[in-house]
Amino acid sequence: MIAAAGGRGLLVVRPEPGNARTLARLRAAGGDARAWPLFAAAPVAWEVPEATGYDALLITSANAVRHAGAGLAALAHLPVIAVGDESAGVARDAGLDVAVVGHGGVARALASARAAGLTRPLHLAGREHVASGHPVAIVYASADLDTDTGDFRAAAAGRIVLLHSVRAAQRVAALVADTRQGVEIAALSPAICEAAGPGWAFAAAADVPTDAALCRLAIERAIDPAAGGGDKRP
Repeated sequence: MIAAAGGRGLLVVRPEPGNARTLARLRAAGGDARAWPLFAAAPVAWEVPEATGYDALLITSANAVRHAGAGLAALAHLPVIAVGDESAGVARDAGLDVAVVGHGGVARALASARAAGLTRPLHLAGREHVASGHPVAIVYASADLDTDTGDFRAAAAGRIVLLHSVRAAQRVAALVADTRQGVEIAALSPAICEAAGPGWAFAAAADVPTDAALCRLAIERAIDPAAGGGDKRP
């Protein structure tokens, strides 16, 4: 593995089942990756809006489909604008019609949707989500999992921690607090990187907000610790 050759180990803190997929991607690339989920996604009660006000469903996280529950049936006739292949695949498995698969973030997916004539989507999302500029139905939330601060600090020391959300950035920053100078981070986006605050041994954001791009960044850093461009590289 990469760490055995003198590179950095990797730590994945996102909720399951995404954690396992990121871990597999990193290990397939030769990374010395370890899982330490800090959150667990769970459904929340939500009121299903009148479907006639919308012409599509915007899915920015596969968890929105997994945890929408029975309410999703009332909206299942609406075509889906999916951000990323994972969201699209889970939507299809749930019997939804995926009309648009956008890559590179919400804005690009919505641009593709507009080109396809879909302009009034309902955004099914988690409590913490990237704003889309469209009406939102919150269908799930991520709860903190208990973790021992000392154990987490020991696990993160000398590793690259992958950050998939603002919440993850803030929690990791709080857990390592005064020891962050010995921890490196790789973030899904510049906003997530910024949320982690200053003082890391290394901090950088993926060039596009996808798990694949984040894993590439982390693997490249693990292979060559001299690369990267410094703290808070955009």
